[in-house]
Order: sequence, then C-alpha cells, then structure tokens
Amino acid sequence: MNDAHFHLVVNHLPIVGVLIGFLVLLVGLITKASQVKITALGIFLFSGIAAIGAYYTGEGAEDIVENMSGISETLIHDHEEFAERFLTFILILGSTAVMTFFLELKKLKFAKYGFLLVLILSIISIGLAKYVGTSGGEIRHTEIRTENALIQIDSAKDHDDD
Repeated sequence: MNDAHFHLVVNHLPIVGVLIGFLVLLVGLITKASQVKITALGIFLFSGIAAIGAYYTGEGAEDIVENMSGISETLIHDHEEFAERFLTFILILGSTAVMTFFLELKKLKFAKYGFLLVLILSIISIGLAKYVGTSGGEIRHTEIRTENALIQIDSAKDHDDD
C-alpha cells in the first residue's frame, strides 16, 4: 500500500464520521438519552483523530499523483486549503466533545450547552467535509469536476506545452 492508497482509505473516516456523529447526537438530544449523546461524542473524537491521519497522509499522496497526466496543481492546492480548514474545525469539535464528555460525566447542568456547541460545530464540520471530499475527488475523478476545474486543467496543459 502506497501513501496515496493509505490517504484514500483514511480520508473517508472523518468525513463520514462527522455526519454519523451529528445524526447520533441529534437522536440523543431528541430522545434525551445520555448514552446516545456520549456515543456521539466518541464518534466526534474518533473523527478528529482520523482527520489527523488523513491530513498527514495527504503530502505523500500528493507526491505520487502530482506528476500524473490530467492532474492540476490548482486542484491539489484547493484541496489542501479545504483540508486545513476542515482539520482545524474537526479538532475543535473533537476537543469540545471531550470537554462536554467530562461535563456530562460530572453531571453538571451546563453540559447541555456543550452538547449544543458540539452540534453547531458538527454542522460546520459537515459543510467543510463536503468541500474537502469534493475537492479531493476532483483531483482524479474528471466526471465530478466543475467547469471551472476543467478550465484550470486546460490552462495548466497550455502552460506545460510552452
């Protein structure tokens, strides 16, 4: 398994994990089930750890694909930018989940505000996850590229021919 393959395996975990965590937390908040809410916090923590792995395997993946035909440096750069933002938010989400877990464990009344903050951070993280996933997919999957991405690749090819 090379770095690009490892990146592809790991990068789906935080993207899917944050969505699953959101849904589990939503069910926990609606049903007022403490164990379900705590499970969601664990999913967010796992997603944050997985995001670290995905982020740090990205450089090795870039080294493998950047010289392949049809690969745009611009698309790679855009993906890196989205990945940095996503990593930041999901690490904040994971940290907030850990703090909320301890508040809930101590049965403190303001733990409910921690859960609401986690819910809000998870919604933001889901939005960022969408952009990270799409921008990463556009690097190799021409069928999902936007017109703007195709123009960037054509422009890059024109400069390579010079």
